Amino acid sequence: MTKGILGKKIGMTQVFAENGELIPVTVIEATPNVVLQKKTAETDGYEAIQIGFADKREKLANKPEQGHAAKANTAPKRFVREIRNADMTAYEVGQEVKVDIFANGDIVDVTGTSKGKGFQGSIKRHGQSRGPMSHGSRYHRRPGSMGPVAPNRVFKNKALPGRMGGEKVTVQNLQIVKVDAERNLLLVKGNVPGAKKSYVTIRSAVKSN
Repeated sequence: MTKGILGKKIGMTQVFAENGELIPVTVIEATPNVVLQKKTAETDGYEAIQIGFADKREKLANKPEQGHAAKANTAPKRFVREIRNADMTAYEVGQEVKVDIFANGDIVDVTGTSKGKGFQGSIKRHGQSRGPMSHGSRYHRRPGSMGPVAPNRVFKNKALPGRMGGEKVTVQNLQIVKVDAERNLLLVKGNVPGAKKSYVTIRSAVKSN
């Protein structure tokens, strides 16, 4: 069964393992989430639990959001996501989900929104090769061929320069180095997508077996 929690990326640091190995970790703050809704196959066509993280000021929430949160006896949330394939019997609407659902050594997938990098060329954006930089070459970091002579148009999905980053990205099979239940922190080995203070979703790894 899939377990999951929502949190905020605080930043990166490093910790020492018992054998003296230095491990780079990302610190994720996951204050208690609240179960806002249980979706069932009969009513919604699929099974999932909907959880919310980080209270939103009442003034910023619209009427439907306020009513939805009121059913769970909680405040409207800034960040709401669904966890599929969860153990539906283990959750009730209004229940808190805390970091202690995970243990040290668990393998997880972390989903976030990658850092926006603005308008970038095709070399940085798509990993294309550049041309020769000397010997009279006048082709350096431009896109290559736009396509065939006929039909004389550029096909859709051609890898061209454009806006890069700001996309939903999932990094799989990251290990939880430490669960700090007192401070509601998860220390995850390696890096996770997004800037500091951005919201992330931590789920049980789908490829861990």
